[in-house]
Amino acid sequence: MKIYDAEGFPNPARVRIALAEKGVTDQVEFVPVDVMSGEHRSDAFRAKNPDAVVPCLELEDGSHIAQCNAITEYIDGHFEGPSLTGETPKERARVSMMNLRAENGLLNAVSAYFHHATPGLGPDIETDQCADWGHRQKDVAGQTMAYLDGVLADNDYLAGDRFSIADITAFAGLAFADFAKVDIPDSLSNLIAWRTKVAARPSIAG
Repeated sequence: MKIYDAEGFPNPARVRIALAEKGVTDQVEFVPVDVMSGEHRSDAFRAKNPDAVVPCLELEDGSHIAQCNAITEYIDGHFEGPSLTGETPKERARVSMMNLRAENGLLNAVSAYFHHATPGLGPDIETDQCADWGHRQKDVAGQTMAYLDGVLADNDYLAGDRFSIADITAFAGLAFADFAKVDIPDSLSNLIAWRTKVAARPSIAG
């Protein structure tokens, strides 16, 4: 099994954390993709993942799975260990709901701000920017942080009392927010405390 990724980027980080939570990082070969040089847009990489983004999972039969949520779902189902996606239909639905809220409202929103309203990864990569959209998405990220803070007022984790892929996605989103200089307001004490707790997990702290 191979993972094509760029270490340190937010979506690859989600996959690496999921693998570490399952205790199987050593069972996967990581293949670096040079995003800064545009390797992810090459014909060779598009043959693996037509979305032209990392990460991309290559299975032993040579087939490929793209899209971060699909990859983490495969990892969770393929390897033994505590479930990251929920065990009952209700748990799976709640985890999926919160994961999508964290992805769309935080991670993707911060990404849109970074790639559209800042220099991003430079002019060779950021070839189609819309600054107004980027600034609007920065507001969305702030609103989502406040929403997640409210959820965490009554829950240990974003989807209830168990750590899940929703927490992984939100944690990666906040790490990207740091990089993009989108601050967590000091008033969001529940979100800040949750982040400190999650950062101490062996899958993240190392």
